[in-house]
Amino acid sequence: MGNAIVLGLSGGVDSAVAAQLLLEEGYTVYGHWLDIGLGGQEDAQAVAERLNIPFSVGDIREELRQEVMAPFQRDYLAGRTPLPCARCNPTVKFPALFRRAAEVGATLVATGHYANIKTTPYGEACLFRGAHTNDQAYMLARLPKPWLEHLVFPLGAYEKTQVRQLAHGFDLPVADKPDSMEICFIPDGDYAAWLETQGAVPPPGDFVDQTGQILGRHKGIHHYTLGQRRGLAVSAGHRLFVSALRPEKNQVVLSDGSDLMAARVWGEDWNPLAPLENGAEITVRLRHSKDEAPARFLLTDAGVQLDLLTPARAPTPGQLAVLYQQDMVLGSFWITGAQRTGT
Repeated sequence: MGNAIVLGLSGGVDSAVAAQLLLEEGYTVYGHWLDIGLGGQEDAQAVAERLNIPFSVGDIREELRQEVMAPFQRDYLAGRTPLPCARCNPTVKFPALFRRAAEVGATLVATGHYANIKTTPYGEACLFRGAHTNDQAYMLARLPKPWLEHLVFPLGAYEKTQVRQLAHGFDLPVADKPDSMEICFIPDGDYAAWLETQGAVPPPGDFVDQTGQILGRHKGIHHYTLGQRRGLAVSAGHRLFVSALRPEKNQVVLSDGSDLMAARVWGEDWNPLAPLENGAEITVRLRHSKDEAPARFLLTDAGVQLDLLTPARAPTPGQLAVLYQQDMVLGSFWITGAQRTGT
């Protein structure tokens, strides 16, 4: 079944359009909806019926709880800022799709991500950014390299407004459905409230300055992340930013923001996706945004080190550093610390 492909059919616009595009390319498409316990199967099934493709359901609730939700909770309580989607893709979502592919005899898996897989001059499949500003390759940078040759991203050449137009042109039943922008298991986006439903959370504590002087009271460190400005409710003669979290003292350190720039970043769990020499100059994205910084890559016995050729603002433990050479994704690692400029 060389043209069989399993598509993660979420019930949203992107995966629905991806299904139609795959059919037009001659694939035999199997739609697979992943159940996380919050509903939504009806929309995915309606798309499958409209396109006349086989439809199946995979229950990933327990894997999501163990591999994503529990680490998400631990990270926040430890003063880190987790990135659950980047953790879910290699540990839960894509493994579930590959399991379904094995069941139907397919060797390919597809999703509605805005990214590209291309064969490089040295003959290997590599991950590349999507062609437009809605690139999602960043969130896929934890996928193991051997999986890349089995992946198809039909939306890689499109922009989101184009995909919405295609959905209307294809007369898909979800064409007017709003885009989902939040973490799937926290659909309302209130991370702190979700954490509080999961058990013990840090109590309120002190906002302090860099010298330890108390500036006010915080609601619990799980409400804050490095660089945050909004929601502090502390009066001062200048803007205040979160510059450090001290879970061992239950303190949130505030500053004027001048100490947030970093010249060096460290991390762990390097995931190589393309050839990269020690000492190479690359660009790096240190959070899920459009900002990148030039850096020099070093892989040592202690882990990954990036010497930032242009200082970057607030690299945050728990977030993902993704390295690029132009549009090609070279690899990624989890940030564990940073050296601030002037230190």
